[in-house]
Amino acid sequence: MKNKVNIILLISILIISIFGLIMITSASYVWAEYKFDDPLKYFKHQGLFLVISIILMIIVSKIDYHIYFEKANIMLVISLVLLILVLIPGIGSVRNGSRSWFGIGSFGIQPSEFSKLILIIFTSKYLYNNDRNLKNIKKGILPILALAILFFGLIMLQPDFGTGIVLVMIIIGMLFIAGVDFKFFLKIGGVGLVGIIGLIAVAPYRLKRILSFLNPWQDPLGSGFQIIQSLYAIGPGGIFGYGLGNSRQKHFYLPEPQTDFIFSIISEEFGFMGVLIVALLFITIIFTGFKIAMKCQDLFGKYVVFGIVFWIAFQAILNLMVVVGLIPVTGVTLPFLSYGGSSLLILFIAIGIVLNVSKHQK
Repeated sequence: MKNKVNIILLISILIISIFGLIMITSASYVWAEYKFDDPLKYFKHQGLFLVISIILMIIVSKIDYHIYFEKANIMLVISLVLLILVLIPGIGSVRNGSRSWFGIGSFGIQPSEFSKLILIIFTSKYLYNNDRNLKNIKKGILPILALAILFFGLIMLQPDFGTGIVLVMIIIGMLFIAGVDFKFFLKIGGVGLVGIIGLIAVAPYRLKRILSFLNPWQDPLGSGFQIIQSLYAIGPGGIFGYGLGNSRQKHFYLPEPQTDFIFSIISEEFGFMGVLIVALLFITIIFTGFKIAMKCQDLFGKYVVFGIVFWIAFQAILNLMVVVGLIPVTGVTLPFLSYGGSSLLILFIAIGIVLNVSKHQK
């Protein structure tokens, strides 16, 4: 007999997403009025995607998650094809310096966002089928790592360093849950460090981002501008902030604050209390997800839920670290809160899968 969906997770997701829509509207209306002569431009776009996303989540939550085990291989092939097609001029479109979109007018879809969920599903199937081989690096671990590196490489060609890093972190997290020896991760960390240094060497703009992170005031009007303006937004918020709609930094100081730096506006308008509420919502989502995974009756479902929770957690942590100046700017958005239709759509589909798994838990 199936259980009901996890109501705590469902309510938490709806609250944080509706709050995100409110904050996107507040953060963007000045820029939207200037650029599009429509202060509600971003609200309309995100609101439409939110409605579609909720409908898709409800539909997906009713589909037995075991079907993804059967379809994982074809989903993987489709994802790889889309990641290749988006790189072709005339098919993929360039936005904000990255050829990572299939777009029609103001609407666009990022295949890299969908690749996160698809790779989680395929990796879950792989770990399930190779449970006995995971102690063998050559037979059990290297094949799935090679696949993750292939995805990472295709995403880096766009280029989208932030999404690539999140994807790799998800796979490493899933391998850890599967019981891979901790010493292996230390070796991977060393290789990863060398790889990051190499990526910095071949792309000078990444070096500029790192230098601006170390000392943003060295170039306050250039590479350090975003971090400085973000800190200016966070600092004055105090306990309760300036109030909804009263941010100063969104007035052409913080570039497109409705995307990567939405958390800065939340901090400025709602202060410490707003930050605390957002943190509690993410903690609730993450711990509820972990609880669902632990109670799942089969390894495939367990790995899928862990992968989705790692995705949300790693991406949120990465975004927050950028916003407060702990790491260089990566271009990673804040799940459920930042503006972006593709991200919202695939996140809600992923949550729909988690909700379906929750029906099958012990």
